[in-house]
Amino acid sequence: MHYLCIMTLNTATIVNYKNIDEARLEFSPKLNCLIGNNGQGKTNVLDAIYYLSMCRSYAATGDNSAVIRHGESYMMLQGCYTRQESPLEISVALQRGKRKVVRRDGKEYQRLSQHIGLLPVVMVSPMDWDLVRGSGEERRRFMDLIIAQNDSEYLDALIRYNKAVEQRNAMIKKEMRDPLLYETVEQAMSIHASLIHRRRSQWVEQFMPIFMHYYNAVAGDGETVSLHYKSHLNEGSMLEHLTATRERDMILGYTTRGIHRDDIELMLDDYPMRRTGSQGQCKTYTIALRFAQFDFLKANNPAVPILLLDDIFDKLDANRVERIVDVVSSDRFGQIFITDTNRTHLDEIVARHGGGHCLMHVENGAITIMKGGETA
Repeated sequence: MHYLCIMTLNTATIVNYKNIDEARLEFSPKLNCLIGNNGQGKTNVLDAIYYLSMCRSYAATGDNSAVIRHGESYMMLQGCYTRQESPLEISVALQRGKRKVVRRDGKEYQRLSQHIGLLPVVMVSPMDWDLVRGSGEERRRFMDLIIAQNDSEYLDALIRYNKAVEQRNAMIKKEMRDPLLYETVEQAMSIHASLIHRRRSQWVEQFMPIFMHYYNAVAGDGETVSLHYKSHLNEGSMLEHLTATRERDMILGYTTRGIHRDDIELMLDDYPMRRTGSQGQCKTYTIALRFAQFDFLKANNPAVPILLLDDIFDKLDANRVERIVDVVSSDRFGQIFITDTNRTHLDEIVARHGGGHCLMHVENGAITIMKGGETA
């Protein structure tokens, strides 16, 4: 068993991030609660913390500058952490129309991928609905973000594979016909795809029992869930698929086979969750996926992940809320950030958690410490 260190975000400075003008926040190393009405900026605080770990917003869009506050030309984030008992400072700066700059202890990263996995983080969000009802792209991203935080070789293979797919698609669009050119690109795709498929298969096998445990912990007994990994590479090698579909791909104009089309089928009682699950069941499913993600990262990373829980109790019945409070109040987690519009839920978690806590109120992007909150 590897040595685990509790990683904490001690302070954060947020400037021009979404609706937050400027805030300097001190956090509890244990439990941090943000309360306020919808649309006030609670989620944006959690998203800024996520950005410091993952170099992107949780609500990632094609427009990087979408996170910059309206009317401003830049945004800046800074987080001061304790990791493996040593101080660590991460800063992110982004100007409209320019590339983002991420620094670790003042030194700029040459590649953002070098940062991924240093500060593991798990966010539970209402947007996780897309994991169940959305396209396969959402579930591939879910797999990739988890595996990549623990496996730099996987992340490198993924980046190289995606570039090779883009290259092959460009060749198809230009109507190039030289088989040697295709074979060269497809050979590279096949090497990277083989590693990615192998790691994804291993991940699903390790991940499923953890997920099933959390689903039952929240839903109670009586419902059976499972995950099925769907991939073209389950039936034949990448090269075989590319060779067999090259002519068809040229007609269609893109690469139709490969691990970029992989998916995870989410099942409830042997039926697809997206077709049969109620709102409460779908919400339970996504929460269980995220809690399992936490356990997986914790088991494969020297640092305990930071847990970000955004509006976690919405659309759940009283029994499921009670069970989630039990799970969150356990000592298995490290530093937790949680938002809600209902202080009753937060007070109950604070009472059961029994450790230090910080209680913050968020209104129109302004964050203030509430009476009864403490930062130690």
